Amino acid sequence: MLEVRLLGPVAVYSSAEPIPLGGGKPRALFAALVLEQGRVVPASRLVDVLWPDNPPDRARALIQTYVSTLRKSFARHGHPEVIGTHSPGYLARLDGATVDADLLATLLDEAKEQAGRGERKHAAELLHRAVRLSRGPALSGLEHSPLAAEARRLDELLLTALAERFEIELALGRLDHLAELTGLVARHPTDERLRAQLMVTLYRLGRQTDALACYREGRSALIEELGVEPGRRLRDLHDTILRGGGAQLDDGQPEHLTAPPVIVPAQVPLGPSDFTGRETVRAALVDALRGPTPGTHVLAGQGGSGKSALAAWVAQQVTESYPDGQLYADLRGMTDTPATAAEVLAGFLRSLGVNPAQLPESIRERTELYRSLVAGRRLLILFDDAADEQQVRPLLPAGARCAALVTSRDRLAGLAGAVLTEIEVLPDHEARALLHRIVGARRAEQDAESADRILAACENLPLAIRIAGARLATRRHLPMRVLAERLTDERQRLDELAAGDLAVRSSIALSYHALDGSARAALRQLGFFGLPRFDAWVLGALLDMPVTSAERLLEVLVDAHLVEFTGVDQTGLLRYRLHDLVRIYARERAEAEEPLGVLRASVARAVSDWQTMIDRITTTFPPAEVVWRKPPTRDLPVADELAERVLADATGWLQREEPVMVVGVERAAAIGLHELVCDFVSARMALQLEGANRFAFWSRIVTAALEAAGRAGYLHGEATMLAELAQLRYAEDRYSESRHYFGEALTRFRALGDTQGQAAALAGLGLACREPGYLTEALHFLDQAVTVIRTLDDEVGIGYVHRVRGSVLLEQGDFARALDDLTVSLRAYRHTGSRRGVAYTLRSLGLYHRARGEYQEALRVCAEAAQIFRELGNDLMHSYAVRAHATTHLRMGRADQALPRLEWALSVARDAGDRWGEGVALRVLGQLHLSEGRLATAEETLAASLSLWDRVDAPLWRARTQYDLSLVYRARGDVTSAEKAFADAYQVFQDRESREYATLRDR
Repeated sequence: MLEVRLLGPVAVYSSAEPIPLGGGKPRALFAALVLEQGRVVPASRLVDVLWPDNPPDRARALIQTYVSTLRKSFARHGHPEVIGTHSPGYLARLDGATVDADLLATLLDEAKEQAGRGERKHAAELLHRAVRLSRGPALSGLEHSPLAAEARRLDELLLTALAERFEIELALGRLDHLAELTGLVARHPTDERLRAQLMVTLYRLGRQTDALACYREGRSALIEELGVEPGRRLRDLHDTILRGGGAQLDDGQPEHLTAPPVIVPAQVPLGPSDFTGRETVRAALVDALRGPTPGTHVLAGQGGSGKSALAAWVAQQVTESYPDGQLYADLRGMTDTPATAAEVLAGFLRSLGVNPAQLPESIRERTELYRSLVAGRRLLILFDDAADEQQVRPLLPAGARCAALVTSRDRLAGLAGAVLTEIEVLPDHEARALLHRIVGARRAEQDAESADRILAACENLPLAIRIAGARLATRRHLPMRVLAERLTDERQRLDELAAGDLAVRSSIALSYHALDGSARAALRQLGFFGLPRFDAWVLGALLDMPVTSAERLLEVLVDAHLVEFTGVDQTGLLRYRLHDLVRIYARERAEAEEPLGVLRASVARAVSDWQTMIDRITTTFPPAEVVWRKPPTRDLPVADELAERVLADATGWLQREEPVMVVGVERAAAIGLHELVCDFVSARMALQLEGANRFAFWSRIVTAALEAAGRAGYLHGEATMLAELAQLRYAEDRYSESRHYFGEALTRFRALGDTQGQAAALAGLGLACREPGYLTEALHFLDQAVTVIRTLDDEVGIGYVHRVRGSVLLEQGDFARALDDLTVSLRAYRHTGSRRGVAYTLRSLGLYHRARGEYQEALRVCAEAAQIFRELGNDLMHSYAVRAHATTHLRMGRADQALPRLEWALSVARDAGDRWGEGVALRVLGQLHLSEGRLATAEETLAASLSLWDRVDAPLWRARTQYDLSLVYRARGDVTSAEKAFADAYQVFQDRESREYATLRDR
């Protein structure tokens, strides 16, 4: 059995044996988890608890160390599961354990219940048990940590138990507590309830003079320490003793200490009649609030998420479970005039029957009276729009049978024992149901497309949907299509989302203005940059601050529900997102409050940091192509730890960052950072590690950069982006367009005198001619590229142009020159350390050896190429090498070994959307089925390959597939079809001067 002690020094016992917890910081950490038992305590909260002023840089790592040490200590005593890990922090699992603070609260509640039933002796026994739990000041040793407030709360709870016990003992006529009570009053001289009890005790013992002296001492203490006179209750008791009201004081409690008459308030506001959705959350809250010990529940979410409507709806459903009434307070937490505790308590006390003329003056007295009044009742109290824990804490009811339901834009993590429910935007089906309910299902269904566009613009935020729906409902003549079009324009969206006294802009503004200056600046920068998702590294770059500082700001924004935490990516970075409406508002504030120069500088830093990381990857994984951008030579100031994580999964990181990068590049291009954008695009386009086609991403960043360069008259940028666009069109199998853009780029590079650019454009032209089979033209450009590249100190470029030219010579059947070029290429790539380039050339050498009938060597080099591509994470090129290896097996008559590899290569090409790879794999599979005599399957497979060659404009490969089909036709006896297919293929071989022409001509 595990026993946890907080009422004194923090300690844990297992079967009466103490479990070592270590020093002060591990104890504080464990205490923080116990106080929130069953709920996750974020690591950031633990940092604040352990280092409230100046946390060390390694704070999070130290927390992990403390947690590990505590777990080992618990495990040695048979309790390995006490501390669990759950993003974004840790939680205490204490099922079956005894926590003295919880036991204290339970005993106090039971005692009050027994006293209410007239069972005073039993109540006194329970309170004696409660008081004996204390072993000194609560959380001893942690007085100077953020847990001090919790320590004071526990001490106050113990003091309440003592006061309740004295009250019951006085009612029972017992006076043996005089010494204990005298000592307590000495330690708490301004506690008026304890002093009143001491005065009554002294009076009953016949010490009227001492009782009056006790009052005078109390009055002096209150004036000196608090600057106030004693409250009405203490003054009335003093007057009663002066008047000699002995009979009144001898009969138990004085009249002025009795409870006011019971009144049943019913203040919960009505929820919206058309409340829709949230079924799971609604059911869970209703079940919890109908339970015997409902506790405190916090509904937290961004402005407009429907927290207040949900809370009101739930409260209305459970009113029958709270026969003593329901109280309501609008705390106005997001306004300039939040409600004070004194104001709310005054309203509550009046609602509970206290005469306004007899309201206590001090907050402490009001709190004591309020908690005394509600302690034995079954009350539900709804607090709407709480600002923070400090505003709510003094208002929470005492007694386990009462419930508090709190709505806030903050998570209120400091409310010990509160159950948090986070309210997100509506799921699609519930958002659609809400809009249908407001505007009418028939009208919404008649233009479902416009309805979906409206919901997308509202991003399923209930307030936005209600406003859009209200505009449509009150303007029956307004077509849904018109509102959908207006909402599509981000510059108008917040203006359109206003109806009557409802407005999304003002709702977000309340949260925005509640932030401190640093958090507002962070939100503005994020909104202006416009990223859909991001991590703390990006915010650190925008604000030019360390990542740890950016993480703290993001935690503030997450707590305010202006930023959403979405999880941890494979790199270990925390990821976040902005709701579209929040992003639009934040951009408005950025453009209104920030100088354009500041915004441009922040965007430039973020894009530069991306480029720095890409340059690190490029340095680690050198490219295999001739490029028009000089390799990075500058220092690369990115945090080493982050760089190591990224380099461990460069492909995955690039793919995850693409949706973010494209938005950042477009924003940078739009604000005139054309040189940076062009350089970034060239850096990113040169780094094609991922293997799969990323055409949409490439197209957007190249287009944005090309347009930015054109607007700025940046000639070199235009030339470079034309070359990048040509490379993109080549990757998309659009060879005619690729040759056009490479030609445009070549002309501009020549005009600028850019030799590197000319070499890259010439090589690109050669490549774009090779694939359709314009082999002579390809050699024309590649010969020039070789000449130019030889004038430059560019080993990668030499490796690239010789590899491409070698592949063209191989297509022509010029084996000797092809081998020379491929040998030069391999040597250059090995010299530069470009493993990707080495793999490309090895695969080409495999094709060379296979064409020469040197099958064992072909298998060896293809296998080596496949291994390198696999290690680099380039699945597509890995499949190309495997396919070449399998094709060699087929040439050797080993169809059984080739088939599974070819089918796998085909599936990879299809998954990647690579039509070229799919076409080649289908052709080889057709050859395999032909060799095995499966003529129908061979014809079907080759026909599928033929259709792909038609789509990618590759006449040479189409002719090769036609030649294979001619063999299928001949094998089944269809001579006419065979001769036609052969004649068509032969003509193309002759026109393109491919090696097949010479082979077939000689036959």
